[in-house]
Amino acid sequence: MGDIRGVLEVILPGPYATVQDLGRPGYAHLGVPRSGAADGPSLRLANRLVGNPEGYAGIELTFGGARLRASCGVWIAVTGAPCPVEVGGPAWRQVGMDGPIWVAAGQEIRIGMPWAGLRSYLAVRGGIAVEPVLGSRSGDSLSGLGPPPLAPGTVLPIGHSDTLPPIVVDQVPPRPMANTPAVRVLPGPRDDWFAPGALDDLCARPYAVSPDSNRVGVRLRGTALKRARQGELPSEGMVAGAIQVPPDGLPIVFLADHPPTGGYPVIGVVSTADLPAVAQLRPGDHLSFTLAP
Repeated sequence: MGDIRGVLEVILPGPYATVQDLGRPGYAHLGVPRSGAADGPSLRLANRLVGNPEGYAGIELTFGGARLRASCGVWIAVTGAPCPVEVGGPAWRQVGMDGPIWVAAGQEIRIGMPWAGLRSYLAVRGGIAVEPVLGSRSGDSLSGLGPPPLAPGTVLPIGHSDTLPPIVVDQVPPRPMANTPAVRVLPGPRDDWFAPGALDDLCARPYAVSPDSNRVGVRLRGTALKRARQGELPSEGMVAGAIQVPPDGLPIVFLADHPPTGGYPVIGVVSTADLPAVAQLRPGDHLSFTLAP
């Protein structure tokens, strides 16, 4: 990213905020999760809006509630879960999401609670230039790699932007946030560990999102899936979107910080294209599964 041109100071981080890029692939054989933005398309869009390469690091906000101060004039963009955004101090102006926003030196950015969805993304032109770990600036909640969750007083360096292309977009249409998305599932690899009809049971009625959900996985409440085989598997590789079923029969959909291996059987895997919608579900929301054709 080149030299540092300024910083973002975290005044309030909101309920849970981390630095995320597109993750650190290629280390699963060493037990290192990929991590990265839970809703990758939203981070990619935020970066494009400020003229960054898609993989630059930004801030992932959970339930908004953040307040930051820029030490230098900078372009930002906020995408993902729709929420109120204000820039200023002491006078404030309401600004829109899904487009580039100019923040003058010394001004603050306030991001409220989203009225739909869970995770919003803030990109800054030049990127968040924290020190990379294994090629990524993502904070991993499972392994502890990368920068820790943001806290009041955290100072985030902003990368130099002189070599970046000009900003050419004013606004893009927001992506709808469905409260009950229907996500496609590819069966297996361990659907044979379940009683006949278990896949039909999985798809028969919606599941509710548990408050215990996090960046590791979305825990679901609803129909328990019955097993045909007892015991557990030897640990085997896991992927984002895997629907792992522990002994209580209630599915867990793995997200960005999922473990590289697991021993509970996986009845199916959520389509990669549908996983961002799962990552935007808040506790109490519902989702339904449908078998991919």
